[in-house]
Amino acid sequence: MKKTVLRFGLYGALTICILFLTSWYLLNDLSFSTQEVLGYVSMVLSLGFVYFGIKHFRDKENAGKIRFKKALIIGILISLITAVAFGALDVLFTEVLNPDFMVEYYDATVESMRNAMAPDEFKVKLAELEAQKEMFSNPIFSFGLMAMTVFVIGFIISLISALILQRK
Repeated sequence: MKKTVLRFGLYGALTICILFLTSWYLLNDLSFSTQEVLGYVSMVLSLGFVYFGIKHFRDKENAGKIRFKKALIIGILISLITAVAFGALDVLFTEVLNPDFMVEYYDATVESMRNAMAPDEFKVKLAELEAQKEMFSNPIFSFGLMAMTVFVIGFIISLISALILQRK
């Protein structure tokens, strides 16, 4: 089981890193909202290895049988490896590769809010955004948030995959 989890977890981690860096280098002129959608698509694609990891374990290492609980554990562990890799990559990106990202994102968000909201509502939302700004600039918080986002999506995929692939 350990070998399968490590193998497919690393496949997922490598995939999410390649997709993220590719989109950053090739598609960085897209809007932040489009980049966000592409980010979620990258997460789901890389977490597809959860399904393939569970299936591999069931078919190749466990004589075609796997209980729901074991399948879920395998999926969760694969998701965890992918999530940690993405959290680390996000910190590397915002601290080293593109240290201006947070300022650019903040400015784009403020401009978008200014154009979409009434002046009174904008002032309230801007105050909320200002209160959150420092928290989101913290690399530890950023790591945790990004890793948790990937992990939650991975947990859902693990749950679905375990339900589909279980065999007694």
